[in-house]
Amino acid sequence: MSDYAIEKYQFETGVYRPPSEGGSASLLLRFTRNCPWNHCAFCSMYKGEKFQLRSLDELKGDMDAMAALADDLRKISMDLGQGGEITRDAAMGLMDKVPELNRHNGFAMFFHWLCAGGRTAFIQDGNSIIMKPENLMAALKYLRNRFPSIERVTTYARSRTLAQRSLEDLTAIRRAGLDRLHLGLETGDDELLAKIKKGVTAQGHIDGGKKAMAAGFQVSEYWMPGLGGRELTTGHALNTARVLSAINPDYIRSRPFRAIPGTAMHTWIKKGQMHILTPHEQLRELKEMITALDVTSRVCFDHAGNNWLNASGRLLLSHGYEGYQFPDEKAKLLGLIDEGLKSHHVAPDITYL
Repeated sequence: MSDYAIEKYQFETGVYRPPSEGGSASLLLRFTRNCPWNHCAFCSMYKGEKFQLRSLDELKGDMDAMAALADDLRKISMDLGQGGEITRDAAMGLMDKVPELNRHNGFAMFFHWLCAGGRTAFIQDGNSIIMKPENLMAALKYLRNRFPSIERVTTYARSRTLAQRSLEDLTAIRRAGLDRLHLGLETGDDELLAKIKKGVTAQGHIDGGKKAMAAGFQVSEYWMPGLGGRELTTGHALNTARVLSAINPDYIRSRPFRAIPGTAMHTWIKKGQMHILTPHEQLRELKEMITALDVTSRVCFDHAGNNWLNASGRLLLSHGYEGYQFPDEKAKLLGLIDEGLKSHHVAPDITYL
């Protein structure tokens, strides 16, 4: 076998990651496949796919393959007189030797990650905390040893799983190298949680979120403006604020509800069993939630779905990953929301049905 062969570069990469882990920002490593719950009525991710745990040997093999790819890119860079720097010329040189890399699902991601400095990593798929703690810790330590440039490692997690894990295990996982958890809160309203089949109660969200904070993780909670439609808007707004205030996570991120074809909620709307909010109504719900929110979190709108507009037709709210620092910028955010409510633009007229 040649020194340059596709077999030694084989590793698995999933599809989904938060926007703050996208682009060239994070190395995407698939520790598990798909979602172990997979019943949420609003979600189309992983549907029809079976959840699978990957073995520790598989994970180490993926990291070894990535390290080999990095080593060979640096070797070709040296041969080109570029001092081992990861460059486009080095990538083109390696693809000349191994044309199969043109069809490698993870090559472009890994190359751009190296070029960006290799500082962050995101563990896929939907709930890596469900792994056996000893396996997750071993994989995290191996990752940190293989790629010492990594400064931050993050993953998706479910509140229910966190609540079921001991504080000792979560603290050990944190110390092994996992820094930030992205949690899909969606809502803090028990009626709506049951309706969307989230598989957790409001108290379960609080228990899981607070335990993650106590273990030392950075916690990023996601909620969905408009998720309850007109029928449950007030309960959704106020109870979400109540649960988030009880957790007081590092980040609160808005992901406005969109009815995705093929999901149960899309069917409910088509049948008239639920009435979707207009952009103005979503903003009013957002104002109600933010007004009731009592946190020291950063409140973020880092997703294209937060597409409300101001009077000039520009984005109303910042899409920056760090958002607005509460409580200092709460009044500023509420002022922007009021500005949006007075605007005739509000948001593009997009139909999701």
